[in-house]
Amino acid sequence: MKKPVIFCDFDGTVTNSDNIIAIMKQFAPSEWEAIKDDVLAQNVSVKEGVGKMFSLLPTSLKQEIIDFLLHKAEIREGFSEFVAFTRQEGIPLYIVSGGIDFFVHRLLDGLVEKESIYCNGSDFSGETITITWPHSCDDECSNDCGCCKPSIIRKLEKEDEFKIVIGDSITDLQAAKVANAVIARDFLIEKCEELQIPYRPFATFYDVIHHVKELTGVKS
Repeated sequence: MKKPVIFCDFDGTVTNSDNIIAIMKQFAPSEWEAIKDDVLAQNVSVKEGVGKMFSLLPTSLKQEIIDFLLHKAEIREGFSEFVAFTRQEGIPLYIVSGGIDFFVHRLLDGLVEKESIYCNGSDFSGETITITWPHSCDDECSNDCGCCKPSIIRKLEKEDEFKIVIGDSITDLQAAKVANAVIARDFLIEKCEELQIPYRPFATFYDVIHHVKELTGVKS
């Protein structure tokens, strides 16, 4: 059996709901919805859409947004046990997120080491929030992903590793295409079925632990 490595989404996967959508519903003017619809319909890239949505928000809201998410965001059931399981079994776990550093790091503090988290950056020096892209697409990807999950996977994977991707949305689709196994929920299930990508469904991270045990042959 090849050594497993796990690449896990954050928004809507580790958390019960999508934090970017929650931020926009709470703080953004109504034009954010048309931008979101264009991203989901793949009319504009994730990078362009996320950048446009956050440019609707003044930088003065930074602390208010963080406080809102710390109060509202819920970590999906079983996640801390899942992290403990991966450590116990020596399975590398990377959080690969289209979310933004100023809230992803805060919500994962004490759960996952910062060096294992890959997400978009932020710049609060102007009047509105600017998103930065430290993990843009490599030469093999032309999707303008923003945080390019397949590029990160190519950078981190070692030869002969069994790549497991966990996710829920359109931002996880390209990663699912390069994975050896996909554990999916919500919109990612629709896309996997549409493109005939095999997947295993999950509702909690107890389901994920079960799937990873089956996929890797771990008995504990």
